[in-house]
Amino acid sequence: VNVVEGSRYSDQSLQGGLGSNKRLFVFGDSYVDTGNTPKSYPAWKAPYGTTFPRKPDGRFSDGRVLTDNLASILGIRSPIPYRLRKDAKEEVKYGMNFGYGGTGVFDTLVAGPNMTIQINYFEQQVEEEKVYTKQDLENSITLATISGNDYTTFIFRNGSFEHLQDFIKSVTKQISINLKRIHDLGVQNVVVTSIEPLGCLPTITALSSYKECNEFVNSAATLHNQILRQVVQDLNNVTHQPVFRVIDLHGAFFSAMKKQSNHTGTIKFGDPLRPCCMGVPGHSCGDVDENGAKKYEVCQNPSSSFFWDDVHPTQEGWYEVFSALQPSLNKLLQSPSHRKGEMNKKDF
Repeated sequence: VNVVEGSRYSDQSLQGGLGSNKRLFVFGDSYVDTGNTPKSYPAWKAPYGTTFPRKPDGRFSDGRVLTDNLASILGIRSPIPYRLRKDAKEEVKYGMNFGYGGTGVFDTLVAGPNMTIQINYFEQQVEEEKVYTKQDLENSITLATISGNDYTTFIFRNGSFEHLQDFIKSVTKQISINLKRIHDLGVQNVVVTSIEPLGCLPTITALSSYKECNEFVNSAATLHNQILRQVVQDLNNVTHQPVFRVIDLHGAFFSAMKKQSNHTGTIKFGDPLRPCCMGVPGHSCGDVDENGAKKYEVCQNPSSSFFWDDVHPTQEGWYEVFSALQPSLNKLLQSPSHRKGEMNKKDF
């Protein structure tokens, strides 16, 4: 692997020779957003972007995120954010990123485009703007990420976990509708992430002084993922080939957080549930007061932390998640017809 801006990235030997013939289209939230949110959002303020590109650029991390890692294995540049599509038209050949921090499949507490609206934008690029041809879409991969904003919104609005199970079914049903719609537009590789272990996010583990995950919250994520796998299997039963795939983000998070260092044999992220960037009481990472004084603290070495803030991994955290996924991500380099024998296998 290469060392780029302090982080390791896949070299050409891992990219299958795909080059720019492959396009990546991305839908989702802050786990994949590379610059669609307004400049007033935290991702556009210090200390975000400290590692890459060494200034805030709209990524909810100190550096690269999931989108950038997936693009690297495809051998292409990270797809341009939808918001910037007219400023760098030559970049649209690599695809487009419609992800928007804080959103979900339904409307959330953030005033941003939910996934249905993001797909509307994609459809407009295809059918009205004619930016992409049918052949472009056949050679593309779409990534859809749901990280829990729907569930945060549900609990905030309802004040409890009552009826959460029914809501999980509603969320996964809408995901199914969204994925089918993407495929109907002509995409032959439709990938969706399982939801991460929500009970291990620092916003939850703070209640235990970052010592342990909340198993009740994790059980909700497990239910979501069980239903999601069935949803994807049902979609593939209709297409008779594995057009739809699940990336096991849930398992990859656990694998990355528990990874041992090759040098010392100890856990690489010594305190994996504690974020690198922490707001002082009542504040979040990136907050400043009216005089511009920082209301947060940042660890000395972000690469030693799995989580960057109370929800998002560091660049190094994402790299380790990606590393855990990479052996199975290579299946993305095959067409659905080549993967026909994979129909009944477990997700990535």
